[in-house]
Amino acid sequence: PSQPRVIYAANDNLWRSRDDGETWTMVWPPPSSVQGISMASDHSDEKVLSRENPLDTITALVIDPRDSNHFYASAGGKSPGLFESADAGARWTRIADLPELANRLWFRSKPSASLLAAGQQFVAEWSGHKLRVSSPPAPLLDSSSAMTKEGGWILYGATEDGITVSRDDGATWIKASLPGTGAKVRAIATSLHHPDVAYASYSGLHLDDSVWHGVARTDDAGKSWKLVWKEAETAAPNVHDAWITQDFGTDWGENPLNLTTADQDSNIVYGTDFGRALISTDGGRQWHAAYSRSTPDGGWISTGLDVTTSYGIHFDPFDVRRRFITYTDISLFRSETGGKSWLSSSKGVPKNWMNTAYWMVFDPAVKGRAWAVYSGTHDLPRPKMWRHTSTDRYRGGVGRSDDGGRTWNPSSTGMPQTAATDIVLDPSSPSGRRTLYVTAFGRGVYKSTDDGRTWSLRNTGIRQNTPFAWRITLAPDHVLYLVVARRSEDGSIGNSGDGAIYRSSDAGETWQPLPLPDGVNGPTGIAVDPAHPQRLYLSAWARAVGTHGEGGGVYVSDDGGQHWAPSLSKDQHIYDVTPDPRLPGTIYACGFESSAWVSRDAGIHWQRISGFNFKWGHRVVLDPEDSHMIYITTFGGGVWHGQVTTDPAILDIATPEMEPGR
Repeated sequence: PSQPRVIYAANDNLWRSRDDGETWTMVWPPPSSVQGISMASDHSDEKVLSRENPLDTITALVIDPRDSNHFYASAGGKSPGLFESADAGARWTRIADLPELANRLWFRSKPSASLLAAGQQFVAEWSGHKLRVSSPPAPLLDSSSAMTKEGGWILYGATEDGITVSRDDGATWIKASLPGTGAKVRAIATSLHHPDVAYASYSGLHLDDSVWHGVARTDDAGKSWKLVWKEAETAAPNVHDAWITQDFGTDWGENPLNLTTADQDSNIVYGTDFGRALISTDGGRQWHAAYSRSTPDGGWISTGLDVTTSYGIHFDPFDVRRRFITYTDISLFRSETGGKSWLSSSKGVPKNWMNTAYWMVFDPAVKGRAWAVYSGTHDLPRPKMWRHTSTDRYRGGVGRSDDGGRTWNPSSTGMPQTAATDIVLDPSSPSGRRTLYVTAFGRGVYKSTDDGRTWSLRNTGIRQNTPFAWRITLAPDHVLYLVVARRSEDGSIGNSGDGAIYRSSDAGETWQPLPLPDGVNGPTGIAVDPAHPQRLYLSAWARAVGTHGEGGGVYVSDDGGQHWAPSLSKDQHIYDVTPDPRLPGTIYACGFESSAWVSRDAGIHWQRISGFNFKWGHRVVLDPEDSHMIYITTFGGGVWHGQVTTDPAILDIATPEMEPGR
């Protein structure tokens, strides 16, 4: 609060930026104590390992406005407590035990120093070196607090039953009521210096024969509330959203998952949800989208706040300015302006396919013709998607467009509803009777020889009963390679849950298994050297063993997959590999360890690509207009576009600096 350019971010570690978030350094644990990074889980969750870290995960942090070096934190993991630092987070002292980890902390300096902590089951005030603990009437799904003129605290809580308010530091609580009935409240926020004003995010509110969602506001400390954001099936006239409401309706983003209000101005409030950030600067009378803005051509452009998962960026061979992004949750988007603006491009796609577009291909000889694969199930092949759901219940299929992706028609005759995750086209097949191959997650490989009109299953030789067919690659010598994702969530070797790779030299009629590299059971992608069809690059996901996982990275074969040698082992969670046919020997790799990699010598040596520091990378896509530029699709961070440079001077803000030799 005293140094506005200084920002702290807390999770398992404490990070500090002194330049508005441009660069970051790790404050806690001390960098000199870092021994490594644990990433052994199947999702490659990251934890910094240090010699001593009594804080464990920091769940809430507050800075004394009188002293920028004076911190309080809720931390301690399985032994929750309040911790204090007098030197900007370099050292910490435990000052009190807490009944559970707090998710909110507030600090008040007048009339005397006081710290307020709130968790789901408790509220506690730390004052005079004593901790006073009380219990709210129901678990707090969210909470917010402000200072009263009398020097006390007013607390607002969101519970299963609605809103509860305490005007005496949490000692007693009063239930507050929104207009109508049945409202569910999941986020609440007040202004630290304006205790009478608060905002609540609600849904399921029955009023005037409709069911509403949005945001309510109080100006009298919770005694009465007015609905300042009120939507049902029709967009509210005062909510000026961007493309999400326009393309997917008012319920796609839902009511805000989180709200926050400016400390000094209670009329400034922010709401975030499943894809949007919206801002009001007039107390909720008008709301404006902050994640995207419109362009004169009727499209949309990102403001930089992207929270979308993407799989590929695809370029129309007949129009260099037309390109597509295959997305999770928002399906397929199209640009007619070389990526300067974007439009939803899923007209005609069945609603139960709409969640995810995994990939697309173009007819190289027929202008406007393209095929895309869709599924109502996103985030494959991650175990969370198939752990509790049979793949027989997946919905999706193939769509065909003959107008450059403006409209689509289902083209899946012979293919049951399935999660279609990849598609390739044989360019040597005759125009009008193209041969296409599709991977169906949980079913296998489907083939079409009539431009995708009809399909038939081609699983002869595939050993799995319900194969998690994930990726398929067509080599220049017309050999097909298939990647089957693993089922063994724990990454164990030598069981029926291992992934697999297959080869077909007869256009998918039969498949022969290829050996996996030693210790590998999670293949994720396979690529063929454009100049040497027998040279293959395999990306793999680590088994969840040890500290960092084992059996992941990139592997190379010079004999069509009969034998493999490790190529890249520094990164154990590689999602895919991409050769560049324009630059012989150049291969890219990307994965979930905040890294993208480039090799200039066909996988013998690798270097990190500077500037890409996002945790979850999917795959590198080549920029067709500039061989020095690439795109990287990500899990949850949109699409990154940047220059291929390995200059070490560009800081890596995501991975802690290691001691020499580590």
